Amino acid sequence: MKAVLDGSVIAEADKDDLISIEGNWYFPPSSVKEGVLSNTDTPYTCPWKGECQYYAVTVGDTTLPDRAWAYPTPYPTAIQRVGRDFSGYVAFWKEVEVTD
Repeated sequence: MKAVLDGSVIAEADKDDLISIEGNWYFPPSSVKEGVLSNTDTPYTCPWKGECQYYAVTVGDTTLPDRAWAYPTPYPTAIQRVGRDFSGYVAFWKEVEVTD
């Protein structure tokens, strides 16, 4: 599967390597192209997943703040609920198209 912004592939991995959580595809951290994500300071803690890290997504001259996120250290109960360890996996907001 691919994550695409403005025609550029920013993440790519086999579907079996992705994790679907609440309608979002989470990509393994190693599948995201280097230099595309930069940390933002937006705070958020999901009641069941834990503390979230938001990222700005940059492709060329376009930077979209807080359009990607990950859970660096999700709660152990969240990992149990999902059935896989999704620590650091990255999901993208609607402007980033995820396709097969």
